[in-house]
Amino acid sequence: MARRIEYIIGENYHGERVIRYLRGEAKLSAKLVRTLKNYPDGITLNGEHIRTVDILHKGDVLAVNIPRFDGDIEPVEMDIDIVYEDDDIVVINKSPFLAMHPTHNHQGDTLANALVHHLIKQDKPTVFRAVGRLDKGTSGLVVCALNSYSADRISSFSEKEYLAIVKGKTDGGTVDAPIIRPDPMKTVRAVGEGGAQAVTHFKKINGNDKMTLVRVTPETGRTHQIRVHMAYAGMPIVGDSLYGEDERGLGHQLLHRSKLAFCHPVTNEMMTITATMPPDMQAVADEIDEE
Repeated sequence: MARRIEYIIGENYHGERVIRYLRGEAKLSAKLVRTLKNYPDGITLNGEHIRTVDILHKGDVLAVNIPRFDGDIEPVEMDIDIVYEDDDIVVINKSPFLAMHPTHNHQGDTLANALVHHLIKQDKPTVFRAVGRLDKGTSGLVVCALNSYSADRISSFSEKEYLAIVKGKTDGGTVDAPIIRPDPMKTVRAVGEGGAQAVTHFKKINGNDKMTLVRVTPETGRTHQIRVHMAYAGMPIVGDSLYGEDERGLGHQLLHRSKLAFCHPVTNEMMTITATMPPDMQAVADEIDEE
């Protein structure tokens, strides 16, 4: 079934062409508009088929009927922590032990596999459209769009907040250092001249001489940014075997995306969603409290 979204045309778009509203106010991509033009009743005005060059009038009801598309990712039954869901988005508190989507190293054991299984049971479209990503080993909030319209509208977050447990003692600070990929055949990143600009702010929540729980608010979103910057600052994230060591045998870095704020793609409601740390990370945080 197509996802139908309606708009009431206001005074500011009276006399304008349909395409200007769709690309402007509705913020549809050119690709999606082309798709809708080729789909029966993809774009209607007051219940009738309309061309994108036709003129709008105040009070008109413009509607888009977004066709349903299903993906080919294998559904696999796994427990996932869904913290919000409607007809347009799903927000999941991802386990650190799940990769985002299938690769040659991960087949059938990813967040995408688990979410597709859930969506099939809900009779919802099964294309996996994650807005942003989290490394395997990093836990926390992931937003997935359930149609191409929602994916177009949620291109960024107004606020992203992480929790991290780092080695050593710190009150916080800012790391402003470019990030490079020294070897294009490897995923590892490093701070280096000529790299992409990257800025990470962090502030102490609680700590002792051995570890500090910090709140992290990155300005930029480079691959492995927080992990690289914390290691560069001399305080690698506990459990991060790529940029430090996992002497506790946790199997993942203690980095958790705890908060996201964004505008809902259809209702335009400002949403703020939070998620608790995974149990093993919380246990280490409790150790800090006890000392």
